[in-house]
Amino acid sequence: MKMKNLDKEEREIMESVERGEWIATKDQGKEAEKLVSAAKTTLVKDMRMNIRISRRDLNALKIRAMQEGIPYQTLVSSIIHKYLSGRLIERDN
Repeated sequence: MKMKNLDKEEREIMESVERGEWIATKDQGKEAEKLVSAAKTTLVKDMRMNIRISRRDLNALKIRAMQEGIPYQTLVSSIIHKYLSGRLIERDN
């Protein structure tokens, strides 16, 4: 499988799968239904939020989003989601 557009975490998962480190569940249909339901709930974006942000930060967000090939609103939403789920890790500069 092409891993060109995958992030580090996704590449690690794909490599793990390709090494045969994963075991299929006994009831894949039921598990798939649970995951589809969770994904639908997670992906629903039914709320709007307005924030004040400096022009400099907004421009930096737009540039980063353009580099990633996604809308800047999607990048902001992703950052917030990762922060709230504990997946956004602070690093020292």
